[in-house]
Formats: sequence, C-alpha cells, structure tokens
Amino acid sequence: MKPYLLSLAAGLLVGVVYSFLGVRSPAPPMIALVGLLGILLGEQVVPLAKKAFAGTEDVAHFVQTDCRQHVLGRLPGDKFPCRASTDKAEA
Repeated sequence: MKPYLLSLAAGLLVGVVYSFLGVRSPAPPMIALVGLLGILLGEQVVPLAKKAFAGTEDVAHFVQTDCRQHVLGRLPGDKFPCRASTDKAEA
C-alpha cells in the first residue's frame, strides 16, 4: 500500500506545481485510460476461454493469479505468487 500512497503524493505534488506554473497536465483523457483497461482485459479473454473449455485448470485460480497479475500488477499483500516466480521455482 505504501508505494501507492507515495505515488499519489508525488502526483499531488506535481499537480500543485503545474497549478502554480499555470500549465495543463499532460495526462491522457479518461477515455484513453478506459481504452487501455479494455486492452488489458481483452488480452485475457482468449487464455481464459481456452482454460474454461479445456477444463484442465481451475479457472478461478487462473483469474486470481495470471490474469490478475497481468491486469493489475503485483498488489501489496498479494497472497498468490506471480507466474514468473512459480516458473522459476519449478525449473
């Protein structure tokens, strides 16, 4: 949680500096961010469908590990190992 709070604080500080300087933020509009979220979610549709139809792996586990890691990144207090760490452990 600490990295998220630090990131928010840094963003607020930069926003205040921009306000004093009278410049506009270069951040993308909300519609672009929603489009990026759609891309991240869309990338998971095919692997998720393959797992669901094959019945070889628990779909809920796949969503909680691989999909979640790809879409959200590693979250603070994450109980599930990411794919890269499990692959290295098996090798």
